[in-house]
This record gives sequence, structure tokens and C-alpha cells, in this order.
Amino acid sequence: MVGSEEVVTSHAYSNGLIQSTNGSSVEEKVDELRRIFGKADGDPLRIVGVGAGAWGSVFVAMLQDAYGNLREKVQIRIWRRAGRDVDKATAEHLFEVINSREDVLRRLIRRCAYLKYVEARLGDRTLHADEILKDGFCSNMIDTPLCPLKVVTNLQEAVWDADIVINGLPSTETRDVFQEISRYWKERITVPVIISLAKGIEAELGPEPRIVTPTQMINKATGIPIENILYLGGPNIASEIYNREYANARICGAEKWRKALARFLRQPHFIVWDNGDLVTHEVMGGLKNVYAIGAGMVAALTNESATSKSVYFAHCTSEMIFITHLLAEGPEKLAGPLLADTYVTLLKGRNAWYGQKLAKGEINLEMGDSIKGKGMIQGVSAVKAFYELLSQSSLNVFHPDGNKHVAPVELCPLLKTLYKILIMREVSSEAILQALRDETMNDPRDRIEIAQSHAIYRPSLLGQ
Repeated sequence: MVGSEEVVTSHAYSNGLIQSTNGSSVEEKVDELRRIFGKADGDPLRIVGVGAGAWGSVFVAMLQDAYGNLREKVQIRIWRRAGRDVDKATAEHLFEVINSREDVLRRLIRRCAYLKYVEARLGDRTLHADEILKDGFCSNMIDTPLCPLKVVTNLQEAVWDADIVINGLPSTETRDVFQEISRYWKERITVPVIISLAKGIEAELGPEPRIVTPTQMINKATGIPIENILYLGGPNIASEIYNREYANARICGAEKWRKALARFLRQPHFIVWDNGDLVTHEVMGGLKNVYAIGAGMVAALTNESATSKSVYFAHCTSEMIFITHLLAEGPEKLAGPLLADTYVTLLKGRNAWYGQKLAKGEINLEMGDSIKGKGMIQGVSAVKAFYELLSQSSLNVFHPDGNKHVAPVELCPLLKTLYKILIMREVSSEAILQALRDETMNDPRDRIEIAQSHAIYRPSLLGQ
């Protein structure tokens, strides 16, 4: 377990209870969740994070910050793969962060961990990512020291008795890891609850074209009922949330779990609402990553031109609205969350960063979509999935300009261009500007009107 010197940094009040924004104490929120899980006295609620990238680490660290002092009632740990070396440059930067933050320095000295980092900087030993996380750093977010966590590198040990599992894995890894997890749950009597943070999708083209989301992957891999699998998403940058910038999120899924979990996860700086529309919100979380890559390219290629970026924003959001009408019976309900998530991802997300670096030639496609220091760029696989799905003739929509039916992707020129750049590798990043400045590019309003006036909702795309 985490050492006794760690303290909760939430606000304490004169009655001795730590208060939440809705007036409930932290202990009351834990007790409510324990009742729902049927926990007896002496049997702690066990919460496990699976995957220790930036958002997965921050999310679990927030829970540790809020509830880590209630060890008899709740236990929190995180799993990550062991043995990943941290290079010398990273170790040296980590050393600089430690020395610039007195609170971090004192905490590491108390834990007798400081000498380890000194030695690592001097080259006397090699650090591993699981060691860094255990001492309070995420290996791809070391500028934001986290509270120390109990780190487990054996997956079976981490999950076999977990009540709540936080999926912090990229969508591209979710299926494989949860197939392994399912082996350790064969003898379980109780059914765990899973909260997925993953924002990415896959495409299945037969027998009918459909989108596959991380919650669906988990359901198929483990047999856990979809009622016990939820999605949490929102316009969130991991480091800013951990540094207590005000943020919103939604937890989506079955009412039995989502309302109590929303109260449990809510903190003064992190407001969580609940919603029953699981899959649509999850798909939208993947969709904005597609266009964030293009936004980064436009920003780099135009020297951060506000005009060019706003033109791109108008066209990309019209494509997103068009696609949303394919996927959602009530697309207007998604406008706020989808635009907010898109906005923050275009401003500071890793997908926009990736687009910028590609356009500047500082990284290349041969490096793949898992970038050291940034993690998985989930927009790349999402470009492929959305393009392949929307190219299917079975989904054809009427195009009034040509007075004919066309595949939906024909109304999404930016998506087509990103596919040519990232997946086919037929053209360079400059093609995104050529597409944007094409004289034949329709007014974004036209695309929205087609979506609104031709009733193109395709519930089969979400397997419904």
C-alpha cells in the first residue's frame, strides 16, 4: 500500500469531513458505492486502473488523492507493464522537475526515493517507468508530479478481485488486454464494473458495416454484461485536470451504476454528469481525434494563422455534424459535448500535436502511431475506421447537387484527405491545405442541410 506520509490534498472542514461540491462527504460517497456493491464491513472496495498512460494515471491518481486515506473502505491500485526503461534525457528532466518543486522534493526524500533519481541522472542505474509511476510520475507526463500509487505489474494480481476496473488503455490495446483479463475472472461470483476512458474506434465491414467501440470490445472479450460497462469522456487535458483546472466530464451507461459513480467521481474541480447514451458518446470521443490531426497540420503549415484555422474548424465541424446525423437519432443532444471535446483537442491534445509534428517534418509516419513521450495517437486508427465505414455503398445518401446517391465519405473531403495522408501515404501533409482551399469545396452549411433534410440516421452503424 501507499506509505502513511501521503496526505489528501482536498479541502477539509471544521467537522473533520472532507466535503464534495454537492454537500456529501467523501466518506458518504464511498459508503453509498459500497452499499450498491454489497460490501460488508472489513471488505474494502477495490478499484484498479489498467493502463498507465497520461489520462489513465491522472484519473486513478485523482481517486487516490480523494479517497486514499479511507484505506479500510477503499483500496486503489494501478497496473502497468513492467520493465520499460526511461532514457537519460527523461531522467535528467525528471530531476529538474523534482528540484523545482519543493513539495515533490520533500515527498521523495521522505520516501527515500530521491537518491534513486540522483543516481539515475548520473548514469549509475536505469529507471523503469513503473518505478517512476510508483513515486508519483507518469512516464509521458513527468512535468505533472502525481500522488504516489500502488503499482502492480502482474495483471492477474491487479484485477482478479477488482470491483471497479478503470480502462486507461488505448482502444488499440483494449481487446487483447481484456481477453487476458477474462481468463482471471472465470471463477468470479460477483460481476465487476468497468469504466472505460478509451477514445478510439474500430470498423467491422461485414456482414453489415458497423463501428466497434472499446466498451463493446470489453463486453465481447470478457462476457461482462454491457450494463456493467460505462464510458467516461469529456473535454479534458490530463495534466491540467490533475493540476486542478476546472473540468467537466460525462459518465455514460446504465442508470444503476452511472448516477452513484458520477457522485463518487465528482470533485470540486472535476464535475461529472451522467447520461444513458453510452455508445454514441463513446463514438463521438473517437471522431474528434480524426479532425484534430488535420487541425495540427493546418496550424503548422500556416504559421498558426487564425484565419486558416477558423476555416478548417468550420469545415471539420460540418463534417462531424454530418457524421453525427448518421450515428445518432438525436444528434442535437451531442452538440455541446462533441464541440467542447473537439475544441480542447484542437487546442492542446496529442492528436493535434501529432499533426503539427508531421507537417513540420519533426516526426514521420514510419514511426507509427505510438510516439515516445506522448503515447498512442488514436486519431490515426480512427481515420482508417471512419473512412472505411463511410465508403460503404450500403450507406449511400442522396446528394442533391448531383441528384444521385453517393457514399457518405464523398461528403467528407477532409476525412478523405486525411486518409490519403495518414493511411495510404499517397500525399504529403500539404494536401490538407489544398483540400481546404479547393474552389469546389462546398459551403459547410450545405453538408449540414443534407444531413438534416434527408433523414440519414443509420442505427446499424452502432450495431443497433
